[in-house]
Amino acid sequence: MQTAGHLDLQTLWFVLIAVLWMGFFLLDGFDFGVGMLYPFLGRDDPGRRALLATILPVWDSYEVWLIVAGGATFAAFPGWYASMFSGFYLIFFSVLLALIVRGIAIEYRNKHDDPSWRRRWDVALPIASAATPFLLGVVFGAITRGVPMDGRGDVTGGENGLFSGYAVLAGFTLVAAFALHGALFLTVRTEDDLQERARRCALALWPVGAVLLTAFIVWTAVQASSSAPYPVPVYVLLAVSLAAAAASGPLAWLKRPAAAFGGTSIATLALVAALFARLYPRTMVSSTAGSPSLTIYSTASNHYSLVAMTIIAAVFVPIVLAYQVWALWVFRARLSRADFARPPTPLHMITRRRGGASSAGGE
Repeated sequence: MQTAGHLDLQTLWFVLIAVLWMGFFLLDGFDFGVGMLYPFLGRDDPGRRALLATILPVWDSYEVWLIVAGGATFAAFPGWYASMFSGFYLIFFSVLLALIVRGIAIEYRNKHDDPSWRRRWDVALPIASAATPFLLGVVFGAITRGVPMDGRGDVTGGENGLFSGYAVLAGFTLVAAFALHGALFLTVRTEDDLQERARRCALALWPVGAVLLTAFIVWTAVQASSSAPYPVPVYVLLAVSLAAAAASGPLAWLKRPAAAFGGTSIATLALVAALFARLYPRTMVSSTAGSPSLTIYSTASNHYSLVAMTIIAAVFVPIVLAYQVWALWVFRARLSRADFARPPTPLHMITRRRGGASSAGGE
């Protein structure tokens, strides 16, 4: 018989995994947005270098959230991990491939002066940056709406069965939301003509993102009313997400970039939290009659594993959070095209002063 403490640890680790995904979508979300937009907002090579430099020093640290989320799922809920990663194998392989291309493009674009070399990466990076949130949106849409499963918890429909209308809408919603998130991030991290172009881009993207997000939230709320074990928290989180996203457009129009970026940040966190709230206490929803859904109780590791993981998390999670805050603070200054008309050295970009703040970026 399972103890109350064991059940509490299962819930704790479900929440911690949700927090890890929230951190990944929040931080890497604007990185994906910058990757989608920078070739179009930068009208020449110095402009594109400046836009890319806003994420260059920190982008790889944000992927730690994704790696730890996968590792925590494997350690805390091996049954969930086995069903999800085996059932969505091709999708996760495609996500991995897109992340590899994105990383190479960010790091290698400026390693060569050949214009054709840079043009190739200027094509590859936006595609990879859009493909990753789309595919992850499909995954989250599928596991919350339901996938065909057998009695052992194995996904039986194959990858083609995952692309339902709801899952595809989730993918397009994440792409639009991250593009808007990235545009608003650039209004915070750039100045002069780059900042103004980023603001105009955000204003153009906001209606598209608002329509997709509204449609997805309404669809999610309707389904939650009949299938979510605890629908009220889902409704509250969806309402917060919609309100925060709705406020970001007017705030950008009023030229309050930090507040607008805060709006998309809150919207992202609340939306991911709502999807996990819709799942709880399930980990994957079965759409096959007679096949039960996977839950945190049926897929969890033993009690001693969860206790050991909890101790480790209590030590290292605060360290990771402190590092992320420190990195955002160090690389916080605004960049402009003029900074890259003559490419500066890394030491110059870190140590120079502008308005009392250390500048960021560089190669």
